Amino acid sequence: MNYATLFKTIQAYVENDFPTTVVIDTASSNTNFTNKEQIDTFIRQAEQRIYNSVQLPVSRKNVTGQCTINNKYLSMPSDWLSVFSLARINSDGTQEYLLNKDVEFIRESFPDPTYYAAPTHYAIFKGPNIVPGDQSTVILGPTPDTDYNMELHYFYYPQSIVDNSSGTSWLGQNFDTVLIYGSLLEAYTYMKGEKDVNDVYIGRYNEALAMLKQLGEGKNRQDMYRTEQARYPVR
Repeated sequence: MNYATLFKTIQAYVENDFPTTVVIDTASSNTNFTNKEQIDTFIRQAEQRIYNSVQLPVSRKNVTGQCTINNKYLSMPSDWLSVFSLARINSDGTQEYLLNKDVEFIRESFPDPTYYAAPTHYAIFKGPNIVPGDQSTVILGPTPDTDYNMELHYFYYPQSIVDNSSGTSWLGQNFDTVLIYGSLLEAYTYMKGEKDVNDVYIGRYNEALAMLKQLGEGKNRQDMYRTEQARYPVR
């Protein structure tokens, strides 16, 4: 299902074209919100709900970067939301995975910032960006004694079907059922629709989500090396 089909399907199911509304701000200037903006919001909300309910390979990303000598902080990518793993790449090409702790542990275990060695631990120092351009960071322990290449595997939100110029996305192409019913839930909640119809949407969404969990957390996951992750039973 592409974006155009999804858009029309939402309108058809809820029998609502979501016409343009006008909001007048305190300065008495008009701001128009078209039906596209409203329905796009429903779709984005559904995608966010899905990606936070199921751990899918499509929402994983890996990048390489570098921590620098005498600098205990490492900047995260702008689309980073949470860490799956962070590894130090040694000069011989081997990788050493850093242990995830909290900031207090790093401060207490490595109290001297001028103690320099190969980092073995990390903690989330500043989480996902709140202010645009404000870089998220982790703190390393101990402080790097030289420049090290690092490899980060992390969770992020894939590009929305709304924003993709091709009008497609992984969910739309591979699991459109959960995407359509997730979007309908958001749209019908906005409409303050009838409870019995809303319950039908909830039931169909939960059925689709369970099938998606079987794929993402069952068939695509067998064992975890370090951090415990949920695995959905496959029958």
